[in-house]
Amino acid sequence: TTGASSKFGATNATSYTVNSNTQITATAPAGSAGTVDVTVTNGSTSPTSAADQFTYVAAPTVTSIAPTSGPAGGGTSVIITGTNFSTTTGAAGVKFGATNAASYTVNSNTQITATSPAGTGTVDVTVTTVGGTSATTASDQFTYAAAPTVTSISPTSGPGGGGTTVTITGTNFTGATAVTFGGTAAAGFTVNSATQITATSPAGTSTVDIRVTTPGGTSATSAADQFTYIAAPTVTSISPTTGPAAGGTSVTITGTNFTGVTAVTFGGTAAAGFTFNSAT
Repeated sequence: TTGASSKFGATNATSYTVNSNTQITATAPAGSAGTVDVTVTNGSTSPTSAADQFTYVAAPTVTSIAPTSGPAGGGTSVIITGTNFSTTTGAAGVKFGATNAASYTVNSNTQITATSPAGTGTVDVTVTTVGGTSATTASDQFTYAAAPTVTSISPTSGPGGGGTTVTITGTNFTGATAVTFGGTAAAGFTVNSATQITATSPAGTSTVDIRVTTPGGTSATSAADQFTYIAAPTVTSISPTTGPAAGGTSVTITGTNFTGVTAVTFGGTAAAGFTFNSAT
């Protein structure tokens, strides 16, 4: 009746409506985290009991995320650390910017594992519970990194034993974590800039794709990234096998893998001249 009131603990409800003799709709006032009794006064005040208890839940906070970046296509497993996560529920419980996480698991009151959705740029990772939504800070920011591309390599071939220094040109190389020749890790690599990497070839055979991996993903293969391992030449016979000390003997050298020959030596001395006839 007129003059009745409803309280949450010691604080009046922000507003309330008496729907019937058996029901009231009340709006909770602000309160501190904890449990209070909801009471109704109408001449006398309702006695408190477990049936009238309302719990104020503290808003969640995000204090860190790891990793802080991933590919634009999504799929990165991100550990979110913070407070008051235990009541996180619903599809919108974790968001990357304005987009719901692809999935998430509440591990504890202070940790959530979430899978990033597809996205671009840098976004805030937020957690929503019955206590509210976490405030955005620099600690919750996740960056979508564009996948790297390889546009050219130089040189495009080297010996099968590896050891060739290869300059890789492309885009989005910052933060590169791996360079591979075929499926084999480079013997070593240095990120010179966002568009250039210097890598040392491992041992290998045939023609392989050089691929770069960063937080944004792994470069797609193309004709521009192909490196060819050249087998070492072998000499199986020479004819004639003797000649004057003054030189000048025309010697036919037979063997394998002579294509691209750059030098012929007799002992440690360069031949007076040579002609490449064929791969053999």
